[in-house]
Amino acid sequence: MFVVHRAKLTQEAADHKIPVIYPFLLLVRDEGGLMAYGANAPDLHRQAAMYVDRILGGAKVADLPVQQPTTFDFVINSKAAAALGLSIPNSLLVRATEVIE
Repeated sequence: MFVVHRAKLTQEAADHKIPVIYPFLLLVRDEGGLMAYGANAPDLHRQAAMYVDRILGGAKVADLPVQQPTTFDFVINSKAAAALGLSIPNSLLVRATEVIE
């Protein structure tokens, strides 16, 4: 739902002045949302590729450990914050992996 209707979701939030932290970075980078916090997609893809390699190498799927994401991204859109009349504290800005100006 978030990905398919991303433009509508971010536009409705902006129209109603609702600050939202999204689970997917593309809602901030591509659609102008306020903030996103989620697992780093390239890192997840690398982990998946390692699993595929192990399976193709003969490992039994049942023997492979369950892994959790280890790298996360926190993206802040300063333009969206200004449009909402919000000021983002420096303590958040320094923690962000990306700040969109």
